[in-house]
Amino acid sequence: MPFFLLPFPIVDPVAVNLGPLPIRWYALAYIGGFILGWIGLRLLVAREALWAPDQRRPTREGIDDLLVNAALGVIIGGRLGHVLFYDHAFYLSHPLEILQTWKGGMAFHGGLLGAVAGMWLFARSRDVPFMTVTDICAAVAPIGLFFGRLANFIKPEMWGRPTDVPWAMIFPLAGGEPRHPSQLYEAGLEGVALFLLLYLAVRSGALKRPGLVTGLFGVGYGLARIFCEFFREPDPVQEAFPGGLTMGMVLSLPLLFIGAALIFLSLRRRSALA
Repeated sequence: MPFFLLPFPIVDPVAVNLGPLPIRWYALAYIGGFILGWIGLRLLVAREALWAPDQRRPTREGIDDLLVNAALGVIIGGRLGHVLFYDHAFYLSHPLEILQTWKGGMAFHGGLLGAVAGMWLFARSRDVPFMTVTDICAAVAPIGLFFGRLANFIKPEMWGRPTDVPWAMIFPLAGGEPRHPSQLYEAGLEGVALFLLLYLAVRSGALKRPGLVTGLFGVGYGLARIFCEFFREPDPVQEAFPGGLTMGMVLSLPLLFIGAALIFLSLRRRSALA
């Protein structure tokens, strides 16, 4: 038992009740992420200095449709990813629970696949390079990740492993052991640190090399997630992996390799300036 514990801030999961309709922090986190992401996307496509001359990209008006596609992909893919990757046995026995997203349970990797599908449909319908669409979405994605991890912390869910560090917390429903606040580690690395990395890359002209920002996101997120998995309590289904691997690590490895390949290919190609 550590000598000092940070008190877990008990927060009502319902932010406000609008008559019979409860508005939960979990939902507000997603809404806030989408709104700020929408603002970020419109700013990116509007700044001429970030793009090469005549480089095709979505219009500011088209961003609205892109956000709808990506948001639907994140929500549907994230939920189905959680069901398939993490607890399919439970949901096979309780299929109606799949629709109850307000109870939590969204998988990032499933949401990513859904978002990519939505971005591909948008790029195809608007005749815009797919890698350009993924680049601008990758640049703002850490905003949503940051808010999502804060929602995990408030709920609380996805808490950390037992520890004796001075900043350990005792989470409700997680037993009496002090644990890492791993949700905050992920908010800091997957959200704040990754956003700053991509912000600096975009300011340096990365959008002129299609695929570079997407690749940096893949590598940055993959490394951050794998690192945080060492402090995050694995779900029971993850225990089947040997050598201390978790589902989060296994699903992040392909993202890491794909991201590295995209960086390599984007730097080898002539930039859009040429």
